[in-house]
Amino acid sequence: MKRKVPIKRLLLLLFALILMACVALPIPYYIETPGSTIKLDTLVKVNDQKDKFSGSFSLTSVGIRQATVATALFAKTQSFSDLVTKEELMGSASNDDYNRIQNFYMESSQNNAITAALNLADKPFKMDYLGVYVLGIEPNSAFYGQIKIGDTVVQVDSKAFKSSDDFMKYVQSKKVGDQVTITYLQDGKEKKASGALIKLPTNGKAGIGITLTDHTKVNSQEKVQFDVDNIGGPSAGLMFTLEIYQQLIKQDLRNGHEIAGTGTIDSEGNVGQIGGIDKKVVSASESGAEVFFAPADLEKGDTNYRDAKKAAKKINTKMEIVPVKTAEEAVKYLKEHVAK
Repeated sequence: MKRKVPIKRLLLLLFALILMACVALPIPYYIETPGSTIKLDTLVKVNDQKDKFSGSFSLTSVGIRQATVATALFAKTQSFSDLVTKEELMGSASNDDYNRIQNFYMESSQNNAITAALNLADKPFKMDYLGVYVLGIEPNSAFYGQIKIGDTVVQVDSKAFKSSDDFMKYVQSKKVGDQVTITYLQDGKEKKASGALIKLPTNGKAGIGITLTDHTKVNSQEKVQFDVDNIGGPSAGLMFTLEIYQQLIKQDLRNGHEIAGTGTIDSEGNVGQIGGIDKKVVSASESGAEVFFAPADLEKGDTNYRDAKKAAKKINTKMEIVPVKTAEEAVKYLKEHVAK
């Protein structure tokens, strides 16, 4: 005769399984927390030389990890932890596409930082057009499943172009249903694909069915190298610019101080808004930073600077929060208040 398992034991076993699931199984939410503050002196080299001045410029980051029930509940108790859905974090992109987009943003950030720093240092350069960078692809495109977000289209029907405008004019001069062959770079490898053009919903003209932007690269006698693997997104642009600029002019702008910050940068040196600035303030303060540059264009109602000040007050940091609209303003502050 079989012995019955006591109900109490079954309930304990069930509870243990539920507890394990709460701790170990991921849920479709992500937790954003203060990330790392990373010094750039060893990550950015100009003309094969590392930054030898004392102090540091540092980028700041937001830590992101997938949640479990247990970590999600714990995050709710923490001041600078936010629980976000996958859609809020990535939109409709897959994990792979999201990572590719973040890599593109990082590459663009580096490119714009070089351009902005060269302009500030009054160094000559030109821009080389590499092709069309793919930011999205329509599901009804004949090339869906072949071209991926992050690829660069370099030719259509063996024709190369000098700008995205020329590329679009050629494609849109054709008819819906016409066959074309595109040459593209994917993960460093050149590939080809053929298919019919579709009718674009935006203007009714023929097109491949991709969201695109120029893929360019700075061409200068000044050699700038980055070693920033496993870091994505555009928010390090301002700090990259300051690091490159100091090395270009070979002048100490830090005077031994620890300078952190955040903000996108465009090729003209304008500083743009970013996400998670409260977490970046916490990270920078914990790392020992004395100055934190925050994007600020109060005329446009931007909130980064205000949020940074609130976070700084909440943690009672002595770190100074400095609002900047441009890289030039950040340089001016350093020369007037830090480098003396």
